[in-house]
Amino acid sequence: MGCSKWRAAFNFGHLKVQSKLSVFFTMIILFTYLFYCLNGYCDSLPRPVYDQQTHLQNKIVLNDGQETAAKQLGAYNASPVSFVREQLSDLEISDVPATNISIANTFGSKKFPQAIIIGVKKGGTRALLEFLRIHPDVRAVGAEPHFFDRFYEKGLEWYRNLMPRTLEGQITMEKTPSYFITKEAPRRVFSMSRHTKLIVVVRDPVTRAVSDYTQTLTKSPGLPSFQNLAFRNATTGLIDTSWSAVRIGIYAKHLENWLRYFPLSRFLFVSGERLVTDPAGEMGRVQDFLGLKRVVTDKHFYFNQTKGFPCLKKPEGSSRPRCLGKSKGRPHPQIPSEVLLRLRDFYRPFNLKFYQMTGHNFGWD
Repeated sequence: MGCSKWRAAFNFGHLKVQSKLSVFFTMIILFTYLFYCLNGYCDSLPRPVYDQQTHLQNKIVLNDGQETAAKQLGAYNASPVSFVREQLSDLEISDVPATNISIANTFGSKKFPQAIIIGVKKGGTRALLEFLRIHPDVRAVGAEPHFFDRFYEKGLEWYRNLMPRTLEGQITMEKTPSYFITKEAPRRVFSMSRHTKLIVVVRDPVTRAVSDYTQTLTKSPGLPSFQNLAFRNATTGLIDTSWSAVRIGIYAKHLENWLRYFPLSRFLFVSGERLVTDPAGEMGRVQDFLGLKRVVTDKHFYFNQTKGFPCLKKPEGSSRPRCLGKSKGRPHPQIPSEVLLRLRDFYRPFNLKFYQMTGHNFGWD
């Protein structure tokens, strides 16, 4: 009888000790949590996707005081992952404080580009890339990497680290117009992936040459005249194909080099002229080629009379529309008409061959 009472008292006392210890440790955990939260460490803890969605939505509403840019641009009703993807894309390209951009860096992974804008210089490649970056499923490098023509020795891992992070369903892109005229570029791109989609923005080669010369002239005001550079012999009218401004426009020759490695189905040829006169129509073709929903439409563009070029309408919450920089849409110098006619005669057989190779008449002749 005495032993039973002693055991009961011992068990009761043991339970009281356990209960006190549990309360003690619980209080320690709670105080530790409160201490870290008060010092701002709780914000760095990972959130579930639904919490991230709410967090991002609230941030954008607080910053802009209105609906998100993706909805204003006519983006489709999306799943939580798609919603987060759209917000992360907007955070990178809009005027959001740098502290918000770090959120995007915790999502997705860096991949080799599935599509590359490979040419051509002064054809409209920058405009195309900026128009594409509106799309929530496109993530692109801003600067030209020049990996396949200048920095190939740095290796593929270096190249991949230049790419932005992407989520499932997004595509990675880059643009370097000089790839199209670089002899080694097709083989190098093919070695990375034979499935890479290749976009070439082409423009009337005569107009393109003048635009190329204009850009160089702004950097080197003492440059010889256009006609002095374009002709080896002004009397005979012999064209100097060693001058890069002329050489780039021989599109058929450069395309032959690429077709040794890639079938024509891997290419999309974008008209630089139509990108100015009908940006929405040409962007529709590009989105189809990339397997994207047609999110970028005519409601995103307006024509800037001063630049003579389409600009992107400003999203709500932004102070101004998005136009290309001062280097785009420069006025061209006056070139004698007989010089332009001789140059057009020179390009005509190459243009016709290019039309035949691509199955598309660009109407330059």
